[in-house]
Amino acid sequence: MSDTKLATERTTLLPTLVFAALATAIVSSLGMLLVPSIASQFDVDVATAQWMLTVNLLAGAVATPILGRLSDGPHKKRLLLVSLSIMFLGSVLAAAAPNFGLFLAGRALQGLSYGIVPITISIARRYVEKNKVQPTISTLSVTVSSGIGIGYPLTGIIAGLFDYSFAFWFGAIFVLATIIVVWKVVPSGPDTHAESRPFDYVGTVLLTFGLGSLLLAISEGPKWGWSSLPTLALIILAVIILTVWVLVENKLAFPLINLRTLKQGEVLLANISAIALGAALYIGMSVSSLVAQAETSTGYGLSLPVFWAGFVIFPLSVGSFTANRIVRVLAKKIGIQVMLPIGAIIMSLAGSLLWLLHSQLWEILLSMLVFGLGMGASYAAMPALIARSVAVQELGSSVSFNQVLRTVGSSFGTAISAAIIATHPGMHGEASSTGINMTFLIGAVLCITLGVALLINSALRSTPATASVPTRVNS
Repeated sequence: MSDTKLATERTTLLPTLVFAALATAIVSSLGMLLVPSIASQFDVDVATAQWMLTVNLLAGAVATPILGRLSDGPHKKRLLLVSLSIMFLGSVLAAAAPNFGLFLAGRALQGLSYGIVPITISIARRYVEKNKVQPTISTLSVTVSSGIGIGYPLTGIIAGLFDYSFAFWFGAIFVLATIIVVWKVVPSGPDTHAESRPFDYVGTVLLTFGLGSLLLAISEGPKWGWSSLPTLALIILAVIILTVWVLVENKLAFPLINLRTLKQGEVLLANISAIALGAALYIGMSVSSLVAQAETSTGYGLSLPVFWAGFVIFPLSVGSFTANRIVRVLAKKIGIQVMLPIGAIIMSLAGSLLWLLHSQLWEILLSMLVFGLGMGASYAAMPALIARSVAVQELGSSVSFNQVLRTVGSSFGTAISAAIIATHPGMHGEASSTGINMTFLIGAVLCITLGVALLINSALRSTPATASVPTRVNS
């Protein structure tokens, strides 16, 4: 391959990978705002319609670690194309489904969107110039959050002007365009630098049932009751299976996820942060959307139609995109590890703003902007810290596990929001002001607690010269 052709491929590779990450964000946005429309279309109650969120979450949590491990192998481009193709089929099926069962099947196939980012990061680590790898990884991680801020308004506009199916057709077209671009730009052929390893089928099965049981219990617990037999049975089953999974993984030479790498200080911080910030972010977005669409008679609602409700999340995209640009500059001067506590503190400010000020539209928009700034800094730091702390052969699986923990955090955020709102109903069964305030408060406390803990950790770290030495963990 000529130097000119190689330089051209590297120039177009990053925009292509960002486009792929953006496609996952667009598909991920086809959920929360459309629940009422789906309930009406298929003549099911809202609680049943919310399975469109649950099944997508479950499929994503299972697929992400599998795709992450496979992305460490030699067939990165093929894996990305196959994953995008399944997402495309899921989008078409959801758009054209004649009944609720087939619609849920389409949403499950769309769940592969959660695993796309680890694949793009593995491709970037392999083909992007070394001096550009860290900012590229940060950009790919932030693209998902930025894209959600774009996807929500688009979903609202399309659903407001037409119906829910047009939103899914739009997602299908976007994914199809991504497939074409990836097929043309991403280097073909196997990655000769990657090792061919036996796949961990036992670990995959155990993690699938363990995570599936845990997330199902968290998602449905508020509706079934936390002390109900199905919820308790699923939680106990999840604990047993995941314990066995940990024991099995630690004994295998080539596990699905190398748990030894997760003990590294920076990787551990990134993973703990993923859970807490995932929960806080979901609380902020979901409850803000609820406030935007609630009637003014509730005392807190803004009575925005679905056409405009999605725009409430748009400042999140602006903030995260801006933060990613700032992180690129600051990371060179003060180090990428400092951006994680900074991001958590900024999100603490955003959570506090939402708790104290959410009666006016501009207050929520401002809070979403600040949320985006904090999220952009935090999400840019997490995969970059992981990338510099683990061996290349473990990058995909380690980043994918971080992505899974974000998903688990989002599930906790869902459960917390649903539980608090359900136990503080208004006069007509809607969420009460007390429930809304308490939910926002929990989100703020999560961010504040994490931010303080990260600051204390930074203060206790060794000297910058010692701390800046990257640690590699070989499998």
